[in-house]
Amino acid sequence: MFYSSRNRRLPTNGDKQVADQGLIRETACAVVEKLKAGDVTPLDLLDVLEQRIAEVDGKVNALPTLCFDRARDHAKALMQKPAAERGLLAGLPVPIKDLTAVEGVLTTQGSPIFKDNIPAKSDLLVEHLESNGGVIYAKSNTPEFGAGANTFNEVFGPTRNPWDTSRSAAGSSGGAAVALATGTAWLAHGSDMGGSLRNPASFCGIVGLRPSIGRVAHTPKFGVNRTLGVQGPMARNVEDLALLLDAMSGEHAADPLSLPALPTSFLSAARSNQKPKRIAYSPDLGITPVDPEVKAVTRKAAERFAEAGAIVEEAHPDLHEAHECFHVLRAFDFAISKAALLRSKRDLLKPEVIWNIEEGLKLTVEKLERAEAQRVAMTERALAFFDKYDLLLAPATIVPPFLVENRYVAECDGKKFDNYVEWLGIVYAITLACCPALSLPCGFTTSGLPVGLQMVAKPRAEAQLLAGAKALEDILGLRDSTPIDPRPPK
Repeated sequence: MFYSSRNRRLPTNGDKQVADQGLIRETACAVVEKLKAGDVTPLDLLDVLEQRIAEVDGKVNALPTLCFDRARDHAKALMQKPAAERGLLAGLPVPIKDLTAVEGVLTTQGSPIFKDNIPAKSDLLVEHLESNGGVIYAKSNTPEFGAGANTFNEVFGPTRNPWDTSRSAAGSSGGAAVALATGTAWLAHGSDMGGSLRNPASFCGIVGLRPSIGRVAHTPKFGVNRTLGVQGPMARNVEDLALLLDAMSGEHAADPLSLPALPTSFLSAARSNQKPKRIAYSPDLGITPVDPEVKAVTRKAAERFAEAGAIVEEAHPDLHEAHECFHVLRAFDFAISKAALLRSKRDLLKPEVIWNIEEGLKLTVEKLERAEAQRVAMTERALAFFDKYDLLLAPATIVPPFLVENRYVAECDGKKFDNYVEWLGIVYAITLACCPALSLPCGFTTSGLPVGLQMVAKPRAEAQLLAGAKALEDILGLRDSTPIDPRPPK
């Protein structure tokens, strides 16, 4: 059955009585408790979201594909179960990034090639979320195939930053970040290869986590051992983020790299009050220019860890090979996953995707050998670095949100970049080192645009990372800065 509605401006329900719109401003954890107590139902929450989307999404284009009929069918089935059997999310609605298949729902990957694609089966990540009480009601916007850190495509158009609608929401999980920032989602699914969770979180003033490889199971495509990209949670605060990570985590036989769920929940870890003892801050990881204002805001936030009793020092692991290594491994990933489309649908691909695929097809085994060795070396150095430091902090993006018409960042602080992804080095270096990392709202530019602090831990140390992020979140006091109504340009 095809459930989707596309680009449809929903009615504001007229005289229909809907659940309290104040629920939009509640945390996901609080709403789940209300669901478990029977104070609200999943259907109430869907009514709230439907009205909120009608009010604000036309200004930002975060959730272009809606599937409320499907969501209500699922919610009604869930409500037939005892509350204790409804899973961790207990009926909480969650949007899915448009790169990931949802059965019966339009899934375009932001590409004209798939503008009418209706999957017959959901990705196992979606199946797992639904079995854990998540209710899927929308697909969030993404750039074509997730390529490029600005969310626009030829199918749905651009997603705009709610803090200033002339600005980019970054990407590729831009729609998910904007939905959270505007209150059309309590939690959201995203994915991350070269910062696709962390950049939008930074630009939109929310929290996004790139977990360790295998932490979140998903359906393998084109190769079992593709480890640059991972699936992860996005939320408006650290506790909500931890809740969604709990609901997403766990091994599955269909994903041979997936990890078993840990005996202690990530939400418990976030609430543990455990604080890091020694922190490293780096303004640039030694590999990239950074806007001076972004440096100043992130440095000031990092130094406030001293209020939690931590030693804060300026340091970073040696990641000097990151640009060369990522260029090769990313190009190879595009070649194995998109070469067939280049041969058959070249005229429907955007130039950046064509460039990525062609770069991959030109690779030699020697270049791949060198890149894989570089990644191993960077991971080894990162592991040694975390023998001394509990967390590594750095900017999550090197610039504030840029104009939405700009396809990417071409230069920063006087340096011109060689290609459209090089400006993402500060996040893709961490990808290559196999570390979990999140973006935490840490302040604002003088023009009022959000800045995110990238927080990094050693591989598989999400519990430690979340505890540290919650400690700093409490110190910074920015937890309630979203949701907001979309703001026009100043």
